[in-house]
Amino acid sequence: MKGNHMKQNSLNDVRVGSSCTVTALGSMGALKRKLIDMGITPGVKIKVKRIAPLGDPIEINLRGYELSIRRSEALNIFITKDVK
Repeated sequence: MKGNHMKQNSLNDVRVGSSCTVTALGSMGALKRKLIDMGITPGVKIKVKRIAPLGDPIEINLRGYELSIRRSEALNIFITKDVK
């Protein structure tokens, strides 16, 4: 079994139109609480809808609604990419 020392994929690594499942949140304190309050929790499925022309923010769909988050927030959302 491989250790957790490898680079984990974050929501930043997901391309437009692709889906993923949240595995963990890497942030602490207020940012982690904000992500949880927005419905971003381990096990939730996310689809990347759009990325702004300059790369920030990212528009995602989860739990039946659209949400825009910053790349700095997306870096703290660890995921596994869904297989098509």
